[in-house]
Amino acid sequence: MQEKKPTLRRQLSMLNMISIAAGAVIGGWLAEAPYWFSVTGAGAALVFPVLALLLIPVGLAFAELSAMLPFASSVNVWTGNALGHRAAWYTNWMMYLVQVVEPPLMAFIFITVINFFLPAPMSTTAQTLVAIGIVFLWYIVSNFNIEVTGTLSTIFFFSMVAMSVFVALYFFFSGHWSWNNISMAVEGHKAGLFPKGFRGIFIAMAVLSLKYIGFEMTPTMIEETTFPAKKMWLVILSALVIPAILYLFVVVAIGGMAPWNEIAGMSMPEPELVKKLGLPGFIGILAIISGSLHALTTLMGFWTSSARIIYGSAQLKQLPKSFMRLNKHGQPWVANLVVLAFSIFFCIFSGENWVQYIYAISCTAAGVVYLISCIDVMVLRKKYPDWKRPYRAPGGNFLMIIGCLISIWIIVGSVLELDAGGYISMAAYMLVGAGLSLYMHFYRKRHPGNEPRVLTPDDIGKETTELA
Repeated sequence: MQEKKPTLRRQLSMLNMISIAAGAVIGGWLAEAPYWFSVTGAGAALVFPVLALLLIPVGLAFAELSAMLPFASSVNVWTGNALGHRAAWYTNWMMYLVQVVEPPLMAFIFITVINFFLPAPMSTTAQTLVAIGIVFLWYIVSNFNIEVTGTLSTIFFFSMVAMSVFVALYFFFSGHWSWNNISMAVEGHKAGLFPKGFRGIFIAMAVLSLKYIGFEMTPTMIEETTFPAKKMWLVILSALVIPAILYLFVVVAIGGMAPWNEIAGMSMPEPELVKKLGLPGFIGILAIISGSLHALTTLMGFWTSSARIIYGSAQLKQLPKSFMRLNKHGQPWVANLVVLAFSIFFCIFSGENWVQYIYAISCTAAGVVYLISCIDVMVLRKKYPDWKRPYRAPGGNFLMIIGCLISIWIIVGSVLELDAGGYISMAAYMLVGAGLSLYMHFYRKRHPGNEPRVLTPDDIGKETTELA
């Protein structure tokens, strides 16, 4: 592949970014909805909009920081300025975990779709191999022009929203939808929206925050956008509000079709309900197509973001310069290769309980990133009050303190969902991060002049000058 000056190309419009971010947030409820119902029943419908509201302080923290320091390295450069390069490295490493586990999750959703049409489900080994094949195919596509990702995301986003709304409306007016399915008590659990009581709500408020992971990816693509960085808040809020409305609508539509425990035991509720209740087959097919597009847009967005995090780390000299290598399409092909390697790792080690596993891992890491980012805002306001802030989050530090509290809630609730394998995987991941940090320590001794960089507002537009 041809190596070029490591400068990303500005080809993503506001509409592209909203489609990428909101599309990535919406994700794959086609196969994830059973987990939502198992955690807290149809009450998940109310949890989602509440979560969106609670995450607004965190979203506005990202908006202020990305407008002030608009670099692909995002969390890394913000924390580097606020708390130092070591804290920046580990926070960024957690940010990378949040992003890179999503492509394997989406690959398993595609497998769930495939299994629906097979006479018998694939074996665990076969599923793993197919998942690896799916992420490898996207690795190939990821090395083409970023405009391809933007255009496809926009088309897929509007198509999947339209199909999802149509299917939900059909459920409501099918004659099978009943509020009794939502409110009845089953298997000794309480009646009502929240059959598992406060514990279910607590866990849901933490782990279901995964369904909003995606708004934080937007700053990693800010060096490729065609609109001013100060408008990024519009993209971030869109990535919270649009999914909140859609989740509320769809979960209520699904929840009224069968008791919550029955839905929790399904693989893909929408097409399975269509089949069980004798509804027209094309409704189930639409649900499958829509769910597949949800999964595809999520895979596309998070893969792109994961590669930019690696690229940005090299930009800050936290990784060797080779990780910034671009091909003739302006894509970071080495970084894409790293994302492929991690995706394969998570495909192998996710196991049969892949939804719960990836939810808990992702949300634990996301909570840490959100917490540090809110702290970054407060520290940088005090440390560099004269820095130009094209966008400033309202509410002063009080809003950021709320963001910190919400982030801690997410961390605690997510940790409660981790099993032994989750803790081991998280520890192994952090050891890899520590190993890379140690490697760079010795690398700098052999290659003087490669001390970590800290980009400031003065470096805007000159991110790669020193590295060209």
